[in-house]
Amino acid sequence: MKIGIILASSQKDKMDVIAECVKKITQPMGHETVCYCLPESTEQTFSYVETAVCISLLLSGKAVDFVVTGCSSGQGMMLAANSLPGVLCGYIPMPQDAFLFGRINGGNAASLPLKDGWGWQGKEHLLHTLEKLFDGPFGEGYPAQEADRKKRDTKLMKQTNRTVKRGWAEIADEMDKELLKKALRFPGVYDDIMQNGSNEELKNMLRTHR
Repeated sequence: MKIGIILASSQKDKMDVIAECVKKITQPMGHETVCYCLPESTEQTFSYVETAVCISLLLSGKAVDFVVTGCSSGQGMMLAANSLPGVLCGYIPMPQDAFLFGRINGGNAASLPLKDGWGWQGKEHLLHTLEKLFDGPFGEGYPAQEADRKKRDTKLMKQTNRTVKRGWAEIADEMDKELLKKALRFPGVYDDIMQNGSNEELKNMLRTHR
C-alpha cells in the first residue's frame, strides 16, 4: 500500500513528526510512504478545504492508496474530504476509533486532531493511534462474530458513496476554477498523479484544468 501524508498550512509544523510516526508503524509492514510537504520558505498557504481537494485528486488518480491527514480538530478535514469524489475519510482522535475505522469501515483516508489535546505526550498518542489504524487488514469486520454483517454493511456503504458522488470528470467544469488550480499547485501533487497515477481519464482532465 502506498500511503500519502499531507497537511494544510496551519499544521505543516507537525509534518516531520507525523511522517516519522507513520513510517515507523507502516514500513515494517511493507507499506510505502510519500510526504507532500510545504516548504518552510513558501508564502503560499493552503486551507483544509484546498488540501482536501488534493486528497481527493490523489486518491481518485490512484497515485496513493491511503492518505493520513489532519487539522486542528480533525473534523474540518474529515468533512471536507468526505464531500469530494473517491474519499472515505475517518476521524480518528483515539486509538480505539482508529482500530474500528480500519477494521470495520475500511476507508482510504484518516484525519487526526493535531491541536486539541496535543500536549507533551502527543507523539506517543499518535504512534498508538497509527498502530491501531494499521493493525490488520482493512474492512475485515469486527468483532469476529459479527464480521460478515459488518462487511456487508461496509460494501453497501461504499457502493452508495460511489453512486451518490459524481466523479471528477463530471464535476471539474463546475468546480471553482481557482480552487482546483491551487490544489494542483500543492508541491508534489500534480507531478505524482501524472507520473504514478493510473487513472488516465483524471490525468487528461487535469491537463486541461491546470
